[in-house]
Amino acid sequence: MRTKLTKLATAILLFPSLSQAGEHHDEHNHDAHDDKKIEKIQVTASRLGRIVTESATRTEIINGEEIQEKALMRPGNISMLVAETGGVRVQNTSPALGSANIRLQSLYGRYTQLLSDGLPLYGGQTASIGLLQIPPTDLANVEIIKGSASSLYGGSALGGVINLISRTPSEEFEGETLFNATSKNGQDITAYFSSPLTDTLSASVTTGVHHQKEQDLDDDGWIDLAGYERASVRPRLYWSDDSGANLYLTFGAMTEQRHGGTLNDALLPDGNPFAQTQDSVRLDSGFIFDKPLDDTLNLNVRGSAMHQEHDHQFGQIQEDDTHESYLIESSVSGFNEATAWVLGIAYQSDKFDSVDYPVFNYTYDVPGLFSQIDYEASETTSLSLSARADWHSEFGTQVSPRLSVLYNPESWTIRGSYGKGFFAPTPFIEDIEDVGLSRLAPLENLEEERATTASIDISYVVDSIEASVTLFASDVKGVTELQLIDNAPENALQQVQIINATGQTEIRGAELLLRYRWRDIKLTGSYLYTDATKGDGGLLTRTPLSLTPKHSAGAIIMWEEHGSHLVGFEAYYTGTQHLTNNPYREKSDAYWHLGLLGQITLGKVSWFINAENLLDVRQTKEDSLLLPTQSPSGRWTTDIWSRNDGFTVNTGFRFQFGS
Repeated sequence: MRTKLTKLATAILLFPSLSQAGEHHDEHNHDAHDDKKIEKIQVTASRLGRIVTESATRTEIINGEEIQEKALMRPGNISMLVAETGGVRVQNTSPALGSANIRLQSLYGRYTQLLSDGLPLYGGQTASIGLLQIPPTDLANVEIIKGSASSLYGGSALGGVINLISRTPSEEFEGETLFNATSKNGQDITAYFSSPLTDTLSASVTTGVHHQKEQDLDDDGWIDLAGYERASVRPRLYWSDDSGANLYLTFGAMTEQRHGGTLNDALLPDGNPFAQTQDSVRLDSGFIFDKPLDDTLNLNVRGSAMHQEHDHQFGQIQEDDTHESYLIESSVSGFNEATAWVLGIAYQSDKFDSVDYPVFNYTYDVPGLFSQIDYEASETTSLSLSARADWHSEFGTQVSPRLSVLYNPESWTIRGSYGKGFFAPTPFIEDIEDVGLSRLAPLENLEEERATTASIDISYVVDSIEASVTLFASDVKGVTELQLIDNAPENALQQVQIINATGQTEIRGAELLLRYRWRDIKLTGSYLYTDATKGDGGLLTRTPLSLTPKHSAGAIIMWEEHGSHLVGFEAYYTGTQHLTNNPYREKSDAYWHLGLLGQITLGKVSWFINAENLLDVRQTKEDSLLLPTQSPSGRWTTDIWSRNDGFTVNTGFRFQFGS
């Protein structure tokens, strides 16, 4: 068994093609005991190229098969793709524009680092709207690490990492186009093409055009579904030579115009219209170079740059700003019979520049050192220790460790993980992203947000049955939150301020996952229990964390014969949630989300139809989304605790080219 690590370590590297082995594998990707039936998936998000079942760092995989299914339901963005993973919640942060972020095990969404092939192409601290601007068209699989991953990726990964792994070109030309239309007057056209160019060079390109007509579903003059027009393109180049050297290049461009707020001539309770819009332009680029130095050493160099411009409108207020993010990183990795390791240096810079409110401008420069060592102690036990030291230009020296342990006897897999990390505060907590900076006081005396996370995961696999239980806990100190300014005059320009909370946020929970496969039928069931509270600095006073259901569950049944047909039904339950600043209620209702998907394939063409929200659940059936008066922060809406789209059908076809 000790030779297992030696064989794997020849692939120790962060080149994206490492994860492609699983693009068309069986859904039981967690089971590596039957090598004849199931392909092994190699993960890159944990910094060392390890088989997912043999890595001490727990990395959950959304495989290519699941991605293809979710792409039929929501071709325009990845929100549904990640939302239906256990312990992952996509939280709407702006009822006006529809933006959302990703919460891993109920940690705040701003703590989740979103990567593309291991690169922060969407920024070191991804804006919530960015989640809705990434199509799943070119994804091979998705890697998710829950809990603090600051030891691997710095302060932006305090809550975890979601790594989007792109498809790599095969030895022949191939491609696909997808056309989709919805009953809510939305349309999507996406395309992916790849081809070898020479013996050592290949390329791919992904494009998309998306449109959504704004929808006022309850006829109150406020747009419930934001309208948008978006176009994107992403070419990629892959080069390799006989020496084992690899070079990966990617470029991206995206433009979007998104509009919400009041519809046409509608007025709010104060007698004024309130248009809320955001025009975005994003340009990014990245590279990964990898080269073996000898039989046991490997050099990796990577870098990325992102430039994003936003033009906001909040009623009569205009805000224009620019976000920039840069990364350059170099590492050396190696292995021997029982140990694999990586040691590297990194420099990351995040910059915000506001034309209208320059008092909030910031530039964070963060050089850092990181390391990881994986040690195979025995045939059934392995350890992974990673640590990172960052020298933050604003918040000083930060040290982030993480320890993971794997015990893997026969059909059992038991993992434990413990980590610490930090997050550098910015003005863009959820409440401010939705309303802008006009009423926010300048930031003063803020400290970094810090978290300690721990989890125990127990899995059992036998034949076609897989079961797992995860227990997790997180303590977060110094959470930044919005607070009213004491004794501020009613007509004062600055009404709110951001402070570090005096109390600690504590999250405790458990995940249960069951999978079963019988012939062409797959069954998946999941349950999540979460007890999340925050304190005010006192010993006894704790309140539930807002928008965090204590109970949620899901069930999926899928009948699929590749190249012929697919029929699927899914049901998701969301329990009651604690609400704040909602004049209509203090606790939400529980609700069910039901969906039905069908696809038939005839040759190169697949026709699909998908019905979402069969029960027509919509929050505005219960209460108005609008507040009676504008909040001190400038917001005109309550939080979204349910769905706001109602029953929706989408249908279309996918045409495949080449192999």
